[in-house]
Amino acid sequence: MHTHIVFFWLKEGLDEGDHERFFEGLDLLTRQQHVRDRRIGKPAATDRDVVDFSYAYSIVLRFDDLDARNAYQVSDEHQTFLDTRFDMIDRVQVYDVAEADTRT
Repeated sequence: MHTHIVFFWLKEGLDEGDHERFFEGLDLLTRQQHVRDRRIGKPAATDRDVVDFSYAYSIVLRFDDLDARNAYQVSDEHQTFLDTRFDMIDRVQVYDVAEADTRT
């Protein structure tokens, strides 16, 4: 399994409608055929010093393997998201995880 975690910081001055539009873009992006499991969220209201609350949205996507993740990266959905929402993004941070087999 391969997990793809992306954090998005949005540009200052975006209104509620812009945030809704961005979320809708994330929803469409993560419905891509190679995605096995998807989560979209905002920072949780946890109270710990080690938690970073500075981002606006995050996605957590799971793929069967790295080939599926690579296909997602070049998909029409990914390109459409970049073409229509990239101007709203101030910063992106990506973490890719090769999941360990914990069955042993």
